[in-house]
Formats: sequence, structure tokens, C-alpha cells
Amino acid sequence: MTLMPNILGVKNMNGKIEVEHLSKTFKKGNVQAVKDVSFTVDEGEFFAFLGPNGAGKSTTVQILTTLLNATGGKATVAGHDVIREPEKVRKYIGVALQETGVDPDLTGREMIELQASIFGFDKSSAQARANELLNIVQLEEAAERRIGNYSGGMRRRLDLALTLVNEPKILFLDEPTTGLDPSNRMAIWKELQRLNEELGTTIFLTTQYLEEADSLAHRISIINDGEIVATGTPKELKAQIGNDLITFTFPSKDIQSQAATIMESYMGEKEVIEQNGKLLVYVDDGTKQMLELVRLLDQEQVEVETVNLSSPTLDDIFLKITAKEVGGVGHGE
Repeated sequence: MTLMPNILGVKNMNGKIEVEHLSKTFKKGNVQAVKDVSFTVDEGEFFAFLGPNGAGKSTTVQILTTLLNATGGKATVAGHDVIREPEKVRKYIGVALQETGVDPDLTGREMIELQASIFGFDKSSAQARANELLNIVQLEEAAERRIGNYSGGMRRRLDLALTLVNEPKILFLDEPTTGLDPSNRMAIWKELQRLNEELGTTIFLTTQYLEEADSLAHRISIINDGEIVATGTPKELKAQIGNDLITFTFPSKDIQSQAATIMESYMGEKEVIEQNGKLLVYVDDGTKQMLELVRLLDQEQVEVETVNLSSPTLDDIFLKITAKEVGGVGHGE
């Protein structure tokens, strides 16, 4: 789905997002999807919102884009309250949600030109804008094909083009590169960086690709079970879990469980995570701690198969903070 405002003639645009104690409870099942969430996105910032399935990401985005009412709290987008002034909010934002809303019987070019005409472009201006956007999302060769024959990745690229028709001050993008191959994903990354750096567009991104957030975002918030559990730059978040990561493997699950018990009693339960047949240990002094842990396991006659020292990634941060597999990121509400 694409929700695009007409921002023609709008002056003094404010690209800031402010969220204070936001909450949302769905009456059906009495599900509290968002719980007392607060954060700020500065004008011109590239902000990433990460969380596992059902964490509250999409619900938060729908509230901020006036598609859903909050149960409590306050949110302003571009200086306007999302509940009391939804029409004013829409003058400043572009939104690309996970489900695209395009007419399968139109061609890509026709869809963009139609969108542009709705927003006040005359015929020649609409055609020029369509040419520009088709080039940006690399759909020139498919411009005259019906959208019903587009692949999923092509539809995502077209949806981004539709979102950019009027160059909104704030872009809300819900997993914009899902379904794209690596080369197309990189092309979208490049365009998002250009919009942010050259035009000063504020970008609010949810993504299932942690490397995407690491590469693009100035700051990241991680939401889990409806609550913000961590916020910071990628570098700051990595520092929160320790400067180093020690990864152990063992000959069997029983030996791994034994090792986990020993390490937890030594390091603390929160510092040791079992994942995919491995034990992950987060520490500040990796070389020293690795030697001590190997010595400890040897004293307990626990056989170690492999041990590796590395720097933590955003994947490691997400796993430690949410206690969930990285593959769980990205498709929840």
C-alpha cells in the first residue's frame, strides 16, 4: 500500500517525529501491541526500527502515519499531532507499507503518471517525473509492462517510486527491500542514502535485514514485546553488549548444556546465549576471558570442539537483547 500526500505549496516543513508514552491495545483478544513507547527522530535523520515478529513495529508505523489510532500517549509528525491533525500530517509524509496497492492492469509508467496527476502535476510534468523515478528504481525496461506481470521485487521498487512522486519531507518505509535480489537491494540503499543526504529527507525504516540498518541508519531502536528495549547508534548498541564475542562449539548437545551451566555460573546468565548449536559469550576483554573460560572448562573436563573470538554484529545485539533468532525479525505487527 502507498499513501502519498500532496505537499505542493507546503512551506516551513518540519521533518521531526516525536513519540511520547505511546500505547495501543486491540480490543479483540485484549492484545497490547505497543506499551508506553517513547522516542524521537530528528529532522534529516535516518532512523531504523527493529524487532522480532509481533514486536509492535508495524502497529507503531500505522499510528504515526495516521492509519491507526493510538490507545494512549502522544505522537507528532512534522510538528502535527497524528490524532488531532491527521490531514496536516499527511501533507509531509510518504508511506510504503509491506502490502503494495497498485492496479495490476496499469503499466508501471501509467501508475506513476496517475499518482502524479492526483497530486497536481500537469501531463508533461507527470511524464517527466515518471521518467525520472523509473530510472531511479531501475524499471525503465519494464515501464510499459502491466504491473500484474511484475515480480514481487519489481512491485516493491515501483511502490518506492510511487512514494517518492512528490519528494515528501518524511518517508516511512516498512521493509522496502524485502524480496529484492542483492543488486536491486543495493540500488534502493543508494537511492535512500541520496534522499537522506542530498535532500535532507527524514527516513523511518523498518527492516528484516540487520545489515541494512547497520549500513544506512544513524540511530536504531529495538522494540520487543511492544516496548523499546534499546536505542543508539550501531556503534553504541554494539558497545552495550561488550567489545568482543566468544563463540564455542561442542561435540554434543549434552556437553554444550553442561558448558552453558558452568559459564553461566561464572559469567552470569545474561552473558551466555545458546544459538544454533553454539554458545555465545559477550565480554569486554576477549583475549583474557577466552583463555579463562577455556581453562575453566578444561578443569571441569568439558571437551571444547572450537572457540572463536570476534567483534559483535547487530545480529548479536538483536539476539542478546530480544533472546530471539535473527530470522524472527521483520514480519510482525
